[in-house]
Amino acid sequence: MQRIVFVLSFVFATLNVCYSQITYFPERHAEWETRSSEELSFNDEAIKEVVAFAEANEYSGSRDLRIAILKGFEREPFHEILGPTKKRGGPAGIILKDGYMIASWGDINRVDMTFSVTKSFLSTVAGLAVDQNLIKSEMDFAKSYVWDGTYSGEHNSQITWQHLLQQNSDWSGELWGGKDWADRPPREGGLDDWRNRTLNTPGTVMEYNDVRVNVLAYSLLHVWRQPLPKVLKDRIMDPIGASTTWRWFGYKNAWATIDGIQMKSVTGGGHSGGGIFISAEDMARFGLLFLNKGRWKEQQLISEDWIDRAIAPSIPNSRYGYMWWLNKDLDSQMEGVSNEVFYAAGFGGNFIIVDPSTNVVAVTRWLEPSQLEGFLQRLNKAF
Repeated sequence: MQRIVFVLSFVFATLNVCYSQITYFPERHAEWETRSSEELSFNDEAIKEVVAFAEANEYSGSRDLRIAILKGFEREPFHEILGPTKKRGGPAGIILKDGYMIASWGDINRVDMTFSVTKSFLSTVAGLAVDQNLIKSEMDFAKSYVWDGTYSGEHNSQITWQHLLQQNSDWSGELWGGKDWADRPPREGGLDDWRNRTLNTPGTVMEYNDVRVNVLAYSLLHVWRQPLPKVLKDRIMDPIGASTTWRWFGYKNAWATIDGIQMKSVTGGGHSGGGIFISAEDMARFGLLFLNKGRWKEQQLISEDWIDRAIAPSIPNSRYGYMWWLNKDLDSQMEGVSNEVFYAAGFGGNFIIVDPSTNVVAVTRWLEPSQLEGFLQRLNKAF
């Protein structure tokens, strides 16, 4: 009798695993297959409400993103635009259930800036380096891999790859003309206070800071010894059938010499221009890869183990993993939203949302950022 119970338990567990796996992956340039609410068990009216909400809550900043950037970061001393920018389109997005498209709005093939959504792509390039053993462990000191002075000094020498990925390194210095202390400075004090502040021990305080993210990109360029857009293209974007329209830019002065070859060091966002320019549809493919634990069809493109670590809460900020935002913190958890949700987020309301509890991926672009919780609550009610 006990043997029968064990066998039945195993069968049901196996069926459950099979059910949770994604079986549909769109081919490149193919029209994304759709499914009805009868086929996939979702609430049609609730989905229509989600779409209407996204369309009605467009980001309030200028559609001329050069203007929006300068306005958005006007408090920062010495801030300037150093990389490409592009006027944006209107609200757009996609909702996938079990890999199938169940809703879309706006121009999902339009290529737009994606700002800090780029960070989640960047952390994936770091994960690939760990998977390939180019970096033995993200717990290693970055100075062991990059020895040109980037990590010299008592403070910077303590920084690990994990600190950079969790944005709690407090790296101190200047890169491509950007000073770490001038990027998103505190509300209090002035130049002298910011410049002469006491540094935080790496791993103890999270500070959202693009200069330090760009230090991570620069460091990964030294590890890979080839441009990061090529790494991402060859190992992720081409295998998932992404279009050929996406681009990853750096600043105009961000050149490094690797093996005697000049290479552009890309940015982790569009704070001063640059970052990944991409369509909503290609963003959805990337989200689908993460929903399926790094596997696309028969290929394990990035290890499941890395994805688990990437979406694990960091100690100084339990809402943040390896450049993915989380909903696990009980004190700040969004009401009516699964604690399994994780998402990439960028300036102007760009989001790639992954919800393993419902097998859903959603991309929403140019949503007023303060309305994300309302969007997610409505999305959750549909399943």
